[in-house]
Parts: sequence; C-alpha cells; structure tokens
Amino acid sequence: MNWINSLVRPKIRDLLKKREVPENLWIKCPETGEMVFHRDLEANLWVVPASGHHMRMPAKKRLETLFDAGNYEVIETPDVQADPLKFRDTKKYVDRLKEYRAKTGESDAVHVAQGKVNGADLTAAVQDFAFMGGSLGMAAGEAILAGMQAAVAKHTPFVLFAASGGARMQEGILSLMQMPRTTVGVQMLREAGLPYIVVLTNPTTGGVSASYAMLGDVHIAEPGAQIGFAGRRVIEQTIREKLPEGFQSAEYLLEHGMVDMVVKRHDLKDTIARICGILMKREVEVPSLPSPEAAAPEPAEEPVAEGAEA
Repeated sequence: MNWINSLVRPKIRDLLKKREVPENLWIKCPETGEMVFHRDLEANLWVVPASGHHMRMPAKKRLETLFDAGNYEVIETPDVQADPLKFRDTKKYVDRLKEYRAKTGESDAVHVAQGKVNGADLTAAVQDFAFMGGSLGMAAGEAILAGMQAAVAKHTPFVLFAASGGARMQEGILSLMQMPRTTVGVQMLREAGLPYIVVLTNPTTGGVSASYAMLGDVHIAEPGAQIGFAGRRVIEQTIREKLPEGFQSAEYLLEHGMVDMVVKRHDLKDTIARICGILMKREVEVPSLPSPEAAAPEPAEEPVAEGAEA
C-alpha cells in the first residue's frame, strides 16, 4: 500500500469527519431568545446577564454558592424502600429511578448540608428539579426531616430552597404522607425557637407549595419564579375565568402578600445571613448614621447692610 492510501487519505477523512459538539454549550434565554455561553451563565449564577432571567440552578452549585468558600458537610439521609407500590406507567418506577440516578449521580431529589454562611452556622436543604421534577416522595421527605432534626441538634437556622412539581405520583398515598410529616418537622423548629426560611424558586407547585414550602417564618422568592398549587390552565378551566397577567409569579405574589420579598440570586446569601442574624438575635452590621448635630447645617450669618450698626 502506498503512502497516499496509508497517510494522506486517513488525514483527509479526519478533516471531513463531523465533530461531535455538546448540545448544552449555548443556552437560550426563555424571555429574549438570547444565546448565552454556558460558562458565562454559570459564572453569573445561572442568571442571564442581559435579561436578568433566573434559570434553574443545579442543587450542588446552590449549596456551594450559599456556604462560605463553598465548604459544607453533607448530612446523611435515611434509606427508604425504592418501589413500595410496584408502580408502573410507561415504564417501571424502579427503572425510572435508575435512569435519573444515572443521569444526575444522586440518589434522590433533596440535598441536605450544614456549614457556615457569613461566619454563622446554618443548615440547608435544596430540592433538585433535575431529579424527577424535584417531586416529593418518601426519600425526599426523609431528607427534609433529617435536615430539620440536624438543625435542632446543632441549634442552627434551617433554610429550604424549594423547587418542585409536587408530590411523586409513583408513590401514591405514601408521597402525600410526607406533607404532614414535614409539617411536624417545621413544628419541631418552632418549638426549638429556630428560624425556618423558605426560598421559593422556579417552579414551586403542587403538594410542596401546599405544605412545608408555605410554612416558613420568612418567604423569599427568586425573580420570575412560578409559585402556586394548581396550574394556570387547570384553574381557568375550573373557575371559567381568565386569570390576570403574571398570575402565580413571584412579583404577583409579593403584591398580594403571599411572599415577604423577591430577592435576586446574587443577593440571596447576604439576605439570608442578615435575616438569620436578626431572628437568632445575633449582632448584625448596620451602617452608621451621622448624629443629628453633625447632620444639621450651620446657620448662615445674616448680611449687614452697609452703614448699619452691627
């Protein structure tokens, strides 16, 4: 075989070969259609720079940005039976769990950790929407309860980042049982005198919004987050009326008193630290104000008319 066949042709084939490019290099903004490079989006905490649209943020990255220097200790959560009802829809529930565990590298939808936020101890739980829509099942309920118990044991505030489509239908009544169980966990925090702060992210709906996500001492929402129980279309079909623009958005709920504040993602850490400091009666840095004497202007001297007696 000559050198053309052995060397030249393989090199030409390599040049003409279609290169595989990852699909998630460029991400489209849902509001403006702008294409944003994934590294730029990640560097900006998954907030589109031009429009300010808050994209969904990975659960582990959420914990890294919350705790000081990204350092935290993962709280172990109890194991639960994988498929108690032997449920099957288009595929077996056990197969669906295997698929999402392989895709995300996590065992279920809730991550719980302890660490320091601006120097103060804090316990946090984050729901991962990437794992079956952050749905609330037995494993998620156990994880949230474990986090609340850890907060009580270490006497720290508890912060929950909610992101869920609701209860996990594959677990039926067992998933609905997690609603009262987590409510008992909230009561444990209250009896221990510990703050419970909920950060509502996009989306927070269904049984999650009907239980622990709406039982916080303070409710913070990210801009543009969808928050509610039933979907807009279901409500409109039920009441046979057109709902107002922006219904179930964080801003709409703020206007109607359902949430306490809407906070941009870049300001969340400092806001949470400040609220926890106030509720835990810790010293909070307040900018010093000038004293009334220093702030009052000196009286101007009245001009003396020429020839008049001073």
